[in-house]
Amino acid sequence: MIRLLLHSGDRKLQSLLAVTLGSDYDVRVEPDKSKVKEILSGEQADVLILDFDSTQTSLDRLLAFLGEIRESRIPIVVMTDDEKRSTAMQLVQHGVYDLFRKPPHLLELKLVVRRAHEHAELKRELESAREKINSLSSCDQLIGSSAAMRSVYDLIRRVGNLNTNVLIRGESGTGKELVARAIHNLSDRAKAPFIAVSCGAIPETLIEAELFGHDKGAFTGATAAREGYFEQAAEGTLLLDEIGELSLQTQVKLLRVIQQREFCRVGGKKVLPLKARLVFATHRNLAKMVEEGTFRQDLYFRINVFKIELPPLKERKEDIPALARHFLKQYCESCGKRALELRPSAMQRLLDYEWPGNVRELENVIQRAVILAEDTSIGAEILPSAPPTAAAPALATPIADSFEDQLKDYKVRLASQAVMECNGNKTLAARKLNITRAYLHRLLRQGAENDDVTVN
Repeated sequence: MIRLLLHSGDRKLQSLLAVTLGSDYDVRVEPDKSKVKEILSGEQADVLILDFDSTQTSLDRLLAFLGEIRESRIPIVVMTDDEKRSTAMQLVQHGVYDLFRKPPHLLELKLVVRRAHEHAELKRELESAREKINSLSSCDQLIGSSAAMRSVYDLIRRVGNLNTNVLIRGESGTGKELVARAIHNLSDRAKAPFIAVSCGAIPETLIEAELFGHDKGAFTGATAAREGYFEQAAEGTLLLDEIGELSLQTQVKLLRVIQQREFCRVGGKKVLPLKARLVFATHRNLAKMVEEGTFRQDLYFRINVFKIELPPLKERKEDIPALARHFLKQYCESCGKRALELRPSAMQRLLDYEWPGNVRELENVIQRAVILAEDTSIGAEILPSAPPTAAAPALATPIADSFEDQLKDYKVRLASQAVMECNGNKTLAARKLNITRAYLHRLLRQGAENDDVTVN
């Protein structure tokens, strides 16, 4: 039922409109301006009709009243005996949805009221959609309007502000970290740190010290206390990526932290509270790993409270054009090139490709195409037609004699990998590792000395 509010001193109009509009409308007459404003502010009406009698009220007074209710989201229709075109233009400029002459043509009135109501409903839906989009804009790399991605967006929105463990599962390159960051940005922890840790990139001998931190003297070479990732995340969000790579021994220790919400540094006795929210990610089938005995069932139940499944790119190919255009714009700007376009043949090549490396591979392909492009557009000839024969090697576990050597080697490898992922930009690499640029250069120099290679 459409709630119709009539601002008029003529109460005979109420019975006239009630009979005309039928049972689908609830007509209410209110001659008092202050009560009209009160009704509008409480959104207790769907459409407002203003009865403007030019013989009793000046246009300036009506325009002043329209200015007072300008912020209302209720559509306004004016019923008037003033036939001047200038009057109509001024009313529209002051936010009036539509107007009609007095006495009203009853069928016309019904049509105008219904159209005004539908217009307002569509406007509200659009605003709601924009709010959802804006809420995810803090992670603008999440691109796609396919049904699969809309489902992911909905799950992110639902769990964002809840202090619940989240498990994100998807193939490598689908954007699991981006989803975790979107969850963080939608929560009340958004201003606190977001820490992402790749469990598969940390050697087993170092994982405990990296997560829990260590006290001074905890082991040879521990000349000072160090905060682990649990502490660094503070009251923010800690993403434990590739959780399926943890050993059973480390899984036991992690399970206790999740259950008790507390931990101790390596070599320390002081119990520290876990304040961060935990988000987990993996490309592996943890349920199958539980059956095989390589992943603890109790830990699986603890982390699999709210699951978000990310679809591979080959299952949402309708998102490829938007993703391609996004990366194209991004790398044209970063490479200092004028805007490029994808030819229809190039776009078809992208759509036909199976993308085993998912969105990350698409990004790399577009980046390479931007570098190679010598024209104003990109053709299919510089795009892949078959998947690569081998994936890039993951960060290997260092081989060293002592714990200290392993730690040094691990830091050097992290530094080298960060520089490579940032396309040689050492400033970005240092920022990614949350270390100073000078310390990054020192690590790279150590690696160069080990390999007998000069570092610029």
